[in-house]
Amino acid sequence: MTKHSPLLDGLSPARFLADYWQKQPLLVKNALPDFTSPISPDELAGLACEDEVESRIVLERDGPQPWALEIGPFDDEHFAHLPETHWTLLVQECNKYLPELITLLEQFNFIPNWRIDDIMVSYAPEHGSVGPHMDQYDVFLIQGLGHRRWQISTDPVAADNVIPDLDLRIMRDFQATDEWVLEPGDMLYLPPGVAHYGVALDDCMTFSVGFRTPTVSELLTGFLDEIASGLNDHQRYHDPDLPLQTHPGEITAGARARIRRIIRSTMADDAVIDQWFGRYITESKSGQIATPPAQPLSTDEFLQQLHAAGALWRSEYARFSFIDNDADEIILFVDGQAWPLSRALAKHVSRLCDQRQITNDEFGKALHDEPFTRLLSQLYNAGYVEFPQNGGK
Repeated sequence: MTKHSPLLDGLSPARFLADYWQKQPLLVKNALPDFTSPISPDELAGLACEDEVESRIVLERDGPQPWALEIGPFDDEHFAHLPETHWTLLVQECNKYLPELITLLEQFNFIPNWRIDDIMVSYAPEHGSVGPHMDQYDVFLIQGLGHRRWQISTDPVAADNVIPDLDLRIMRDFQATDEWVLEPGDMLYLPPGVAHYGVALDDCMTFSVGFRTPTVSELLTGFLDEIASGLNDHQRYHDPDLPLQTHPGEITAGARARIRRIIRSTMADDAVIDQWFGRYITESKSGQIATPPAQPLSTDEFLQQLHAAGALWRSEYARFSFIDNDADEIILFVDGQAWPLSRALAKHVSRLCDQRQITNDEFGKALHDEPFTRLLSQLYNAGYVEFPQNGGK
């Protein structure tokens, strides 16, 4: 039977991916009918005062220039002097700080979790906005408080259609093709490249589920850095069969052939590329990493605490993915590290990567599997999983 999702206006996830994902916008009224903001505007401002939290304020007016960008952390005095209207506060990675957002992220499990970036929360008073702009990634915009008018344009955006000399890429010319007002619980999906312009109609909070879209340049640079790190200074260009050249200024066919052989010989096979990508895509972009517990536990001690806690949570400071290549092992990737494991653990590893919260009942007989419980205790001692009473940070 095909499953349909209220989150997607009755569409099956497969239908959404086929018809909308990276193709066209989708507005879903009352997508999350019981959704209320787990954080108040004042509490969000408090987060923006923390040193480790990435935050920004966009001032459309009353700054040194229109659309001025300010980078946090901020302090209480700064918020006290903001104007009454026409500004926006944005706080990244709020899923790390608000355990309530874990269940929200799990509503998007129809998309591979290595693609999901974070949940950004924004607050704006009346008329607050970050201007008309275009993003190069997918985003689900969920209204959590108040009302926001969204205008979008599905017309192509010229590369030079930006206001010059700003820290933000705000469009100079924006002509809306569609317009909606979102209320709490409403959701708007936008694929990459769709220009959009959101303006708060009253005190307004929006929860933005964004996605990772590494550029080809980032992928190539990351992979080549990986390859280069495995080489040493003894591996150099050499030509013991160098012939006498008629023109010393010429790069001959023989020299070009040697260079091509060197470069091609360093290119890795598929397995090496796969392992590199698993580590690369699970690394923290912000540099914030999971914190190990103050007191490491043996496997037996860990099991005792797990039975008492009744569940295990993945840390939002660590990203989990796996590769099952039908070989004798399955590879778990956590926070940029690779864990080659026996295929016997494939079912358990996939559950760890699929779910942010796992109860003891869901673990089932796996808690009697010594290699698996040893793995869990290692992940716990690294700070990658934690017990619910630790706050699910």
